[in-house]
Amino acid sequence: MRQSTSVLSFYGEAVKPEPRLLADDSLEELRAILNRRRQLVEMITAEKNRQILAPQKIRRQIQTHIDWLKKRLQQSDDDLHKHIENCPVWKAKDEILKSTPSIGPVTSMTLLAMLPELGTLSREKITALVGLAPMNCDSGKYHGRRRIQGGRADVRQVLYMCILSAIRFNPIIRTFYDRLIIAGKHRKVAIVACMRKMLTILNAMVKSHKKWTIEYAKEC
Repeated sequence: MRQSTSVLSFYGEAVKPEPRLLADDSLEELRAILNRRRQLVEMITAEKNRQILAPQKIRRQIQTHIDWLKKRLQQSDDDLHKHIENCPVWKAKDEILKSTPSIGPVTSMTLLAMLPELGTLSREKITALVGLAPMNCDSGKYHGRRRIQGGRADVRQVLYMCILSAIRFNPIIRTFYDRLIIAGKHRKVAIVACMRKMLTILNAMVKSHKKWTIEYAKEC
């Protein structure tokens, strides 16, 4: 037992792992509902793809299943909404996040459930935690291109979809994206940079308990 404690102590000193918030029962339930919602969306998409090539009789059967899945999806959305409404802290954070142009209910709930550290870390640490911090790919004299890696894929996925809307409708992100493209950045590189910028803005908003304003977003 003493040896195990020493090994853990040595690991902590050497690696210095990032501290994480302990998930409570309410957070775990929120994550479970979100995961189920994602599965329902994937099943509806799969059934719609099957329906395209199916004979007429089978199409009707598939449509019945799609209708049933959509009702379950609506139930999941209702459960998510009730879950947030029943927690004053989450409700306040949800309202802050949704005040941002291009941040909808699903994006907000995903951030609350999958990134509870939002608003508690520095901009550098929160982007690294999600996996949006560019990492060097160097070895000896070789200097490779910097790229993102690791982190929380669920959060990156929802931020990616959010940014596709934000580069059209969010004035801060749209201006930032256009500037990168004019500077010659590849579209994918510009999108990742916008994801990183959006995350730092949201992190600052939650930390300071402030809703979206263009003036405040410019300062982040």
